Amino acid sequence: MREIQQDGSAKQGRDRKFQAILPLWGKMLNVEKARADKIYGNDKLNPVILAVGAGIGRDFDITKIRYGKVIIMADADVDGAHIRTLLLTFFFRYMRPLIENGNVYLAQPPLYKLSKKGMEDRYCYTDEDLDKAYKELEEKGIARDQLALQRYKGLGEMNPEQLWETTMNPETRILIKVTMEDAIKADEIFTLLMGDEVEPRRDFIQANAKYVKNLDI
Repeated sequence: MREIQQDGSAKQGRDRKFQAILPLWGKMLNVEKARADKIYGNDKLNPVILAVGAGIGRDFDITKIRYGKVIIMADADVDGAHIRTLLLTFFFRYMRPLIENGNVYLAQPPLYKLSKKGMEDRYCYTDEDLDKAYKELEEKGIARDQLALQRYKGLGEMNPEQLWETTMNPETRILIKVTMEDAIKADEIFTLLMGDEVEPRRDFIQANAKYVKNLDI
C-alpha cells in the first residue's frame, strides 16, 4: 500500500518503492474562513490536494486517492501540535471521507534515545517509556549514570537511518489512526483559537499557558 508522509527531513530515509514525502514548511492557511478557490491557490495546501489526488469538498472522490496512508509527521512540541491541528482540520472540512475511510495517520516519533557503548540504542516515545527503560536497564546492571540521554526536540535532529528505524519503517514505527472523534476535537480547538469569539480563546490560552512557551497558529 503506497503512503504519503509529511516531513522534509525524511526524504533520505524513505523507501522510494512505496513512500512519498511532501515537505510542508511555514505557516499554513487559516481554513476557518477560507473559500475553496483560495484553498486551491494556497501554496501550502495546494500541494496536499494534488498529492492526495481526489479533489476537495463536494468534488472529493475517495476512489481517486493516490495513497493508502496519509501520514502526518510533525515534531513532538507545540509547533508540531499546531501543524497536526491545522492539517486535521483541513482534512475534516474538505476531505472528510479520507478520515472516515481510515486513511489518515499520525506518526509518533520518539522523544528520547538512551545509548551506551556496546548497547543497542533504546528509543522511548513517552516519559513513561523512559522510566520503564531506565528500570529495565538497571535490572540488567546498567546504571542511569552510565547512559547517555538524548532528548529529541524535532525530527530534523535525527539522521535518515534513525528516522527510518523509529518513525518510518512499517515493521517498527508507531502509527496512530485518526478517527472522526479526533478530527472533530481538532476542529473544535481550531475554531476556538481562530474564530471570532475572543473570551473562549482567552480562557483556553490561560488554562493551557503552563503547557506551552509559544502559542502561535
